[in-house]
Amino acid sequence: MDSRCSSVDSRLTGRGLGSVSSTPLSARVESYEFGEKKCISDVRRTFCLFVTFDLLFITLLWIIELNVSGGVQAQLEKEVLHYDYHASFFDIFLLAVFRFAALILAYAICKLRHWWAVAITTAVSCAFLIIKVILSKLLLQGAFGYLLPIVSFILAWIETWLLDFKVLPQENEDECRYQSFLDAVERAPLMGPGPLSDGQFYSPPESLADSDEDLEDKHDPEKSLIQKVS
Repeated sequence: MDSRCSSVDSRLTGRGLGSVSSTPLSARVESYEFGEKKCISDVRRTFCLFVTFDLLFITLLWIIELNVSGGVQAQLEKEVLHYDYHASFFDIFLLAVFRFAALILAYAICKLRHWWAVAITTAVSCAFLIIKVILSKLLLQGAFGYLLPIVSFILAWIETWLLDFKVLPQENEDECRYQSFLDAVERAPLMGPGPLSDGQFYSPPESLADSDEDLEDKHDPEKSLIQKVS
């Protein structure tokens, strides 16, 4: 994607698109150049925003849980410094951090076009949450014992759905459209304005007065004969 962004101007200029006189073709060139210079599609940007929302939402829920359970500072010491797998929500927060770091690195920085990264994060999240719900005592800690695991589980699967059914198909469709456009440009006749031919020159029409005089001469042969004698 980066190489395409850096070379699109030179490729289009090298094919002589400036000499094409068709207005729709020029408009399409400008639109494709603008789209390529963005270097990241709109659907991919939306996916990255949702991944960020995942982290922020889980963090917000965890802070609310800390505050409700007896104060943020006291609960941080209990859940972080004295971590207990069976009673702490800190690992669910770390799981959201793991999803955020892995997905942003894969799909925003490296711009991968495959589903394996989100498949790994979703599989790890699901396995960890299921095991934690079975073995821990979170369900005895009130509403947040239900809320945090369920929300984290749902967000992980929404990320998978967004990438597999929205981001990758849309980008593949845009890539096919871009390649077909380049093929059409290569086949287009790049002809400049040529010299004018003889057929393009014409004489101005005779004036109306001259036409009337000729018509009178034809219908009055005596007048024309007198003009010739004189």
